[in-house]
Amino acid sequence: MIDFEKGNGLVPVIVQDFQTLEVLMLGYMNEEAWQKTQEEKKVTFFSRTKNRLWTKGEESGNFLHVKSYHIDCDQDTILIKAQPVGPTCHTGSRSCFNTEYNQNFLLELERIVNHRFEHPSEESYVNRLRQRGLNKIAQKVGEEGVETVIAALAETETDLINEASDLLFHLIVLLREKGLSLETIAKNLESRHQ
Repeated sequence: MIDFEKGNGLVPVIVQDFQTLEVLMLGYMNEEAWQKTQEEKKVTFFSRTKNRLWTKGEESGNFLHVKSYHIDCDQDTILIKAQPVGPTCHTGSRSCFNTEYNQNFLLELERIVNHRFEHPSEESYVNRLRQRGLNKIAQKVGEEGVETVIAALAETETDLINEASDLLFHLIVLLREKGLSLETIAKNLESRHQ
């Protein structure tokens, strides 16, 4: 049960990208906005400036589709994990918080690769690689791994950054081809952590 009384009928709501976990925005909900959000699975706030319910994206089309929600231990704050459709901020940024870079870009890259798997196009490198088969994808991971080691031992820092980037990209493609995700790998690594 959410305690709307503590905040004079409003509770703060933190919205996070469900895949990258980046904080997208902060808004406020009253009970009616909370009910509408649960029913429609689109984030709806109570706008303090408009003094009415406001579904994020109602004008722009940049909705926040609810994937899950969590209520804090004091029952007076909501965390919503959502799938954004387009930029979240009215400025056109992915987040209302002007962060220097997307700290979880690997998860965003995984989302892009997944999209290329689901909607293949001739121009897509991912699609061309997939057409060559699992063996070629695995071979590319091996090649990029060797090139990363060579760059670390005998080349510049820029070369190492570029080769490591290629390695991670091809590894994400290989994982997707095998039906795995970075989440699977992260959970495995977390289970090993003592």
